[in-house]
Amino acid sequence: MTELKALIFDVDGTLADTEKDGHRVAFNLAFQQAGLDWDWSVDLYGQLLKVTGGKERMRYYLDQFNQAFIRPQNLDQFIADLHKSKTAIYTQLLSEGSIPLRPGVLRLIQEARTAGLRLAIATTTTPANVSALLQHAMDADAENWFEVIAAGDIVPDKKPAADIYFYALEKLGLPAEQCLAFEDSHNGILSSVGAGLTTIITINDYTREHDFSGAAIVLDQMGEPDQPFKVLQGSASNTYLNLDLLQQLHQQSLAEAV
Repeated sequence: MTELKALIFDVDGTLADTEKDGHRVAFNLAFQQAGLDWDWSVDLYGQLLKVTGGKERMRYYLDQFNQAFIRPQNLDQFIADLHKSKTAIYTQLLSEGSIPLRPGVLRLIQEARTAGLRLAIATTTTPANVSALLQHAMDADAENWFEVIAAGDIVPDKKPAADIYFYALEKLGLPAEQCLAFEDSHNGILSSVGAGLTTIITINDYTREHDFSGAAIVLDQMGEPDQPFKVLQGSASNTYLNLDLLQQLHQQSLAEAV
């Protein structure tokens, strides 16, 4: 039997509902500070989320939704400066406690730590965003809970490419068969499954209609003993994610792959 040794987590939308009330708000405030009239509504941001990475998302916005904007000579630097401002604002929002963790996240991570499972992060968001979320929403020392934090531009191709997961696996020194991934989006599962990882999905408002083919299970949240999850795809022997259920899903996925 292949032993489960590590859990690898996506961040935005998986650990916390950061997109609608975090990143989107921070982008709009950064635009205002820069004197731009850009405004990303909830619906527009849902369309922009087709593209992973904040700098890539701004370029996609200009290409598809704001072609009339007169671009500066050095567009790359312009976008990088906007993104830096946005990251600072996002960090401030987190420090104010505006973006809590999703149900079940902290409990599951604490259970995994107690059991000796190794923890990693694989995300397209910037390292600064990851640090801010872990410190302010999880624990002041939470960064040290994760053996590997693979984030931002550390690999050339972002999700849905599998590069970020291959990087995390390499740093862990583990094969995909000994790990579980946690994702929330179509691009995310393309990335994790592309790296050969059994993947658990917890949807959010932006991703509930996504295609999650290949997921071990699709849930509305990780759940708590007094706040059961809803199973949207697959089956579960429990009403919240705990280590026993993770082990079951892991072994079931491996058996189906044989």
